[in-house]
Amino acid sequence: MKDTSHHDERIAKMSFASVYPHYLSKAEKKGRTKEELHQVITWLTGFDEPALTSLIEEKASFETFFNKAQLNPKAEKIKGVICGYRVEEIQNPITRQVRYLDKLVDELARGKAMEKILRE
Repeated sequence: MKDTSHHDERIAKMSFASVYPHYLSKAEKKGRTKEELHQVITWLTGFDEPALTSLIEEKASFETFFNKAQLNPKAEKIKGVICGYRVEEIQNPITRQVRYLDKLVDELARGKAMEKILRE
């Protein structure tokens, strides 16, 4: 298991709004839509469109973002490697949740079927 403590705090303090455009760009470059991206984010966090917009506008940190989220119980089924780390082995809950989101966006951009991304 790799230690992520050296960047846990940096990730927690990073604003979701600063990363969101990269998620959107990555999805759209691969032919996916903003609506599909929002569907994935909503599935993971429980945020509806107004809540998501509000968190982006207030430049909420990932820590605030995930502390306000109602994480989907199926999120624990998200497995694999993202940014060199196996998501299911990351100890810090905020870092693990951010990597869950990263993994879902990756799967969306790779063209994976929505049913599989949403672990249905």
